[in-house]
Amino acid sequence: MKLKTIAASLLIGCLCAGAVSAAGEVEKREGLMKGIGGAMGALGAIAKGEKPFDAEAVKTAVTTISANAKAFPDQFPAGSEGGAAAPAIWQNFADFKSKSEKLGTDADTVLAQLPTDQAGVGATLKLLGADCSSCHQTYRLKK
Repeated sequence: MKLKTIAASLLIGCLCAGAVSAAGEVEKREGLMKGIGGAMGALGAIAKGEKPFDAEAVKTAVTTISANAKAFPDQFPAGSEGGAAAPAIWQNFADFKSKSEKLGTDADTVLAQLPTDQAGVGATLKLLGADCSSCHQTYRLKK
């Protein structure tokens, strides 16, 4: 019960401070990233043979990556700094947006011709993983 009271107090404090908008953006973009991470994990499990090839699971994962990558740049308005987002995002937003768009485009290319076996999923994971890495190296704060 104490935790609920403390959490409610903190939330009210944030509302009063006007920080809810920025906090909401951080939560939203972290949610999108977790969706991409989960989708990459599903693809990785298939590529490694930990799970059997499943065309629907592959399609669902790549669809999630495509949709989230396209929505991602809109989650970084000025003043929403925080979370794992590096300040470089706002300093070079055009490059950041380009990298996100490349991930979405590459995912759409995969969707147009879905892999038909474990090896194809491995190639997909390599392609999309490279897109993720290129962005994370510059625009994600190290934990």
